[in-house]
Amino acid sequence: MKPAEELRKQPCYIVAIETSCDETSVAVVEDGTKVRSNIVSSQIETHRKFGGVVPEVASRKHVETITWIIEEALREARVSPAELSAVAVTHGPGLVGSLLVGMVAAKALATALELPLIGVHHIAGHIYANRLVGELEYPLVALVVSGGHTEIVHVQKEGRFRILGLTRDDAVGEAFDKVARALQLPYPGGPHIDRLAHEAKESITLPRAWLEPGSYDFSFSGLKSAVLAVLNQAKMKGEALDPAHVARGFQESVIDVLVEKAVRAVRETGARQLLLAGGVAANRGLRTELAGRCAEEGIPLVIPPFEYCTDNAAMIGAAAYLKYTRGQFSSFDMKAEPLLSLEEWSV
Repeated sequence: MKPAEELRKQPCYIVAIETSCDETSVAVVEDGTKVRSNIVSSQIETHRKFGGVVPEVASRKHVETITWIIEEALREARVSPAELSAVAVTHGPGLVGSLLVGMVAAKALATALELPLIGVHHIAGHIYANRLVGELEYPLVALVVSGGHTEIVHVQKEGRFRILGLTRDDAVGEAFDKVARALQLPYPGGPHIDRLAHEAKESITLPRAWLEPGSYDFSFSGLKSAVLAVLNQAKMKGEALDPAHVARGFQESVIDVLVEKAVRAVRETGARQLLLAGGVAANRGLRTELAGRCAEEGIPLVIPPFEYCTDNAAMIGAAAYLKYTRGQFSSFDMKAEPLLSLEEWSV
């Protein structure tokens, strides 16, 4: 294996693998910022019949697709295996079976090509997806919203993470899916609730979970229960309830809390930028409200394009570059870590 000093003198092409949940993705990223290829194979249609992700099914689908996706990513990037600088892979957090498929593939590829291996934290990937669209200015605050995570992260300097707040129960994406199920909407529920919320002319008022004064934490289980209570009361009274009105009320409640806490975190930490990251960053209502509030507050806002919001390997390649430039490579006995700490992963 070539020493880190020699590797830094060459063009850096990182092939990255992401299999933390139900997307199989491989990308080739140049110098941490330029996406040469980003192939994503979604399993949504497979899991839709179950109303959610089935871990065992997800890992089997990864096994079926990972080899040809690696080949396709290299072909589209027009980068030969001999030109690669490192192999990166998500090693946590995520579904352990899914993570293992990606890690085995990454270790095999790195071994065969005698390349360094870089384990990447999934949330670091979501945050540094923003690096693919522009320069980041530190210190910054990232609002991470996805199916499994809802966090406010303070990034004091490049690659140094400190969690200010996180969800105490359901993540935003989970709450969207559960409410969508109650409204008899298809899986995944987020896009359908977002669509209905935009179509609705009225909204049903629902509670906001602010928690303790000054807290950056989140809680959405009570809001989910409030939605179920509204639906049950209407059913008991024999009243017709417009699902769009419920969807709009639910989405407004979620967005109000997310935006207010993120903006307060920027003000109180003196951050120079606010980053939006994660699958729920594709929600039009959230993007619009956050953009409007940041414009009022004079806060520079960075939002990745839709293709870098959901799980993808390009974001893993961007985050891996932080470790690559510092020569912080992973051991080949690295294990899948479903509860990997973001703060401990810091460079």
